[in-house]
Amino acid sequence: MVNVQIGYAAMLEQFAPAEAVALAAYAEQRGFSGVMAADHFQPWVPAQGESSFVWSVLAAVGERTVGDFGPGVTTPTFRWHPAMVAQASATLASMYPGRHWLGLGAGEALNEHIVGVYWPEAAERLNRMFEAVEIISKLFSASIAGRDVKHSGQYYKLESTRLWTMPAVAPEILIATAGPITAKRAGRQADGLITVGAPLDKVAMLFNRFETGAREVGKDPSSMPKVLRLHLSWAETDELAMANALREWPNGAMRFPKSDIRSPFEFEQIAKHLRPEDFDGRMVISSDPDVHRAHIQQFVDLGFDKIYLHNVGRNQREWIDVFGRDVLPKLGR
Repeated sequence: MVNVQIGYAAMLEQFAPAEAVALAAYAEQRGFSGVMAADHFQPWVPAQGESSFVWSVLAAVGERTVGDFGPGVTTPTFRWHPAMVAQASATLASMYPGRHWLGLGAGEALNEHIVGVYWPEAAERLNRMFEAVEIISKLFSASIAGRDVKHSGQYYKLESTRLWTMPAVAPEILIATAGPITAKRAGRQADGLITVGAPLDKVAMLFNRFETGAREVGKDPSSMPKVLRLHLSWAETDELAMANALREWPNGAMRFPKSDIRSPFEFEQIAKHLRPEDFDGRMVISSDPDVHRAHIQQFVDLGFDKIYLHNVGRNQREWIDVFGRDVLPKLGR
């Protein structure tokens, strides 16, 4: 591979933390470059069965691997005050210099409503996230400079303080989005972009908006990472690959916004109405590694710097072996 990194998406909704860490290490041994770990308080559906604390898992990933890693993504607005997210990220970056990045998103009610606060409309959630990014960025820069910082904004307050454990270089802040307005704001305020698999023309539009926002504040977008998390289903047969998708990742076929649903059991009820064709255009489901390779290559050609792959089935080691041998070596530009 040239100029692109293919990493492993550790889905903590599906695997117990020790198993997720072991799989991340196994993936690295087979050629995957880094780890994106999901931050959830609950799984999407009960059948997934897990939801461990991402910061503990990331520390263990740091010990067991040598590549990059970060949360894909954490929400610095409801369960956490932004200062706590900044402290957690700075600590990991201090422990594992040059390896940790901070992925942030506006969140879903599934995870954030548990603290019992009002769950606002999407526009407010985004405004909260970008104010949180402002706080985290101020803490990072002030702490590196050895001075205190404070903040008084629309949603958050921070009394005069600094991060006393801070690396010499701050972690990159990557904003997750699938929308053009947020992508442009991410270009202005963040260091990079995270998105999920989507039609190529939509992704190209997000890139354009992100790069426009970056240029407006004097940044060079070519130096800012563009990151993709790509869901897929591979198994030994097409039938098994489809069965895995329907059982383990039905949320991937749900063609509606999911940010306001509060319970895995609600998603479970919706999943009963899904059909195999609901995955069409949303996720590649195939036993043929070359079908997956061709799909991934489209995103490589589009310009992503890092792509983290998530195979939705429980057959992780078999998938890692096949893709490490038959897919990863053939990707590049």
